[in-house]
Amino acid sequence: MIVEAFLRWIETAKTGDRARAANALGRAYLQSEMTADERAAAEMAMTFLLDDPSPRVRLALAEAIAWSPDAPRSLILSLAEDQPEVACHAVTCSPLLSDADLVDLAARGNGATRMLIAARAHVTRPVSAALAEVGDEEELLCLLENDGAIISTLSLKRIAERLGDCCDIRNLLLDRSDLPADARQLLTQHVSNALIGLPLAQAAIGLQRLQRISREATEAAIVSIAGDIAPREIPDLVQHLRLNGRLTPSFLMHALCAGKVDFFAGAIVDLTGCSDRRVRSILATGRMHAVRALYESAGLPRDISVIFVEATMLWRDAARKAPGSMTGTICGRLLDKFRHHEAHGAVGELLDMVEKLGVAEQRQSARVYAALAAA
Repeated sequence: MIVEAFLRWIETAKTGDRARAANALGRAYLQSEMTADERAAAEMAMTFLLDDPSPRVRLALAEAIAWSPDAPRSLILSLAEDQPEVACHAVTCSPLLSDADLVDLAARGNGATRMLIAARAHVTRPVSAALAEVGDEEELLCLLENDGAIISTLSLKRIAERLGDCCDIRNLLLDRSDLPADARQLLTQHVSNALIGLPLAQAAIGLQRLQRISREATEAAIVSIAGDIAPREIPDLVQHLRLNGRLTPSFLMHALCAGKVDFFAGAIVDLTGCSDRRVRSILATGRMHAVRALYESAGLPRDISVIFVEATMLWRDAARKAPGSMTGTICGRLLDKFRHHEAHGAVGELLDMVEKLGVAEQRQSARVYAALAAA
């Protein structure tokens, strides 16, 4: 009878009075002792309030019940799909919303709804994955800044693919220790593309030269990434680079000359289909003919495979004599070996890259020397 009287009263009550009554009814439902019939009637009355024309009333109801695990789930689901100022309490606070509910809301809702989901105190992997797939810049910034969000490496890579060209997102991704190596490579490509797209840089340097500089810088960045990752990440990075056409002879030679042997071996494993153990054994102790056969089975032409064989032998020798930086040593001796050979096409490009790598290493050594001398 009390609820029936409430429903008759609410038909003519002012908005402010209805809002206060909705809040009081919600709190009473959660905090007062009621019979089963009374609880059912109270729930019916709250359900009726979902159709109130004023968002103030619906907001007052949401504020009263959204935080509680004892609230009627049907009401929470309805409030979560209300306009943002009403939905915010249900979406951000309610423990009754399952992963499936939140994924559905992310897919069907607007940016404001996804922002509220990303701001929840705890965001699970499936929900983060849904946001990574459909979220825009603001929503994913919120997700990445949320310490309570659990984001899988696959979702991080997806964010890098979709929005790695956004500087703020890129910086947040690069700050994460769990960012996979293939996602880091994607971000370097986004930076490279942004540089090439700058009209001022094109005017100052020229598009063709700018593309070459960008390509070389990207390659150097990938080699650096490859040398710092855990062994378990190498197969994924190698596969990613192969699928994107980046396992070129130039890139492989760069990795070998830089001493990134674990990554280089992983690339040869991927390209040949041989076992990791066999590839490492041939690289470390195999005779010249076995090493050349390995490289040619990876798809390297004969004229290029000869250079790779010589670089491998030089790497072995340098690793025994000087376990530290060996880039300059390998590059210099490799150029001495092939300096007087006719170098055209792919061979010439490969040797040009080796020479540039050696020059870069010499300049870096000079900087280190100058810094030590000035200390």
